[in-house]
Amino acid sequence: MVFLTRIEHFNAAHKLYNAAWSKEKNEEVFGKCANENWHGHNYELHVTVKGEVAADTGFVINAQILSKLVKQFIIEELDHKNLNLDVEFMKEKLCSAENLAIAIWHQLTPHLPEGVNLHSVKLYETPKIFVEYFGS
Repeated sequence: MVFLTRIEHFNAAHKLYNAAWSKEKNEEVFGKCANENWHGHNYELHVTVKGEVAADTGFVINAQILSKLVKQFIIEELDHKNLNLDVEFMKEKLCSAENLAIAIWHQLTPHLPEGVNLHSVKLYETPKIFVEYFGS
């Protein structure tokens, strides 16, 4: 089994806000991230796939194909968007880094070629904080 990771970047705005809570409760729990005027991040995304190396190519997956899939189904959907308002696969979800990583997993998985499996989605929200999801 070999693991291959593609790293991409995107910029997006969001806010953390639970509509079932008062403004005060949201501010208490989410702090500045509950700002009603949004805030943004320069995200770094690591997508790691795994599989057996094909004898005819020496690849788990052609890196250009993986790049194209990540850009088409993830980056183009997220880059310079408001995660709460503009991203269909984040509608009705609290836009935390955790939920975004899970949504990215589910968005990308159906598009991977046969024999290539998603191993992890690692999402850096800042240089000091990231989440990692390994599927469920």
